[in-house]
Amino acid sequence: MEHLIWNIDPVLVSFGAIKIHWYGVLFASAILSGLQVMKWIYKTENIEQESLDTLLGYVVFGIIIGARLGHCFFYDPSYYFANPMKILAIWEGGLASHGGGLGVILAIGLYVKKHKVSYLWILDRLAIATALFGVFVRCANFINSEILGVTSNLPWAVVFARIDNLPRHPAQLYEAISYLFIFIILLGLYKKFKSHSPKGLLLGTFLILTFTARFLVESVKQKQAAYSSEFMLNTGQMLSIPFFIAGIILVILAYKQLNAPSINTNKK
Repeated sequence: MEHLIWNIDPVLVSFGAIKIHWYGVLFASAILSGLQVMKWIYKTENIEQESLDTLLGYVVFGIIIGARLGHCFFYDPSYYFANPMKILAIWEGGLASHGGGLGVILAIGLYVKKHKVSYLWILDRLAIATALFGVFVRCANFINSEILGVTSNLPWAVVFARIDNLPRHPAQLYEAISYLFIFIILLGLYKKFKSHSPKGLLLGTFLILTFTARFLVESVKQKQAAYSSEFMLNTGQMLSIPFFIAGIILVILAYKQLNAPSINTNKK
């Protein structure tokens, strides 16, 4: 059976010793696309956009620091406890989306404490931008031939020639497509409610859909954790469960707001 042979150079362009990688370009595109979504939301709700640059800084640092620490402590803790300076070697690769999610949640907590705005109001709207962010990042993983799927003979299996000659599930693309659909769903929900969206609805929907997709895709991914586990579920699946439960709780509370006799959901 013929399969797609994927062997693209991870370096997009080089100028002498300076190299620009596809991953870096797509990661920057992910940030910029998320920023444009937030600008559109702020414009839609007639909110001044000056604070977005500060918010962007909190989000980017939260993602990078959280994703790095998540990779180190969720997937290979023994190595990084033995080599703590390697935690800083982010250029060697290793970012975990679960850690990135926690990093953003904590970073936004610091932001709202300083700027006196609603925590859930911001997280609801950031959920839309984050879904689009995930599309770009998983495409970057695909180009880099990382976060590989298990072997498969399905017609759409991909041979990552830089790794080996085995056809594999394109797990990165499964996630990217899932996040694109999640982005469309969240955007539809936002357009329906706009500023009157009950707090927690968008974030809860994001958590439910994202970590359901993540849980399912993990079943066709290669093992990423460096340690063995006695559980039937892998590390990525176990980490997805608390986020999923949190999403269920948020959606239930949001629908209680909708059914309340009198509520001002526009209050921030």
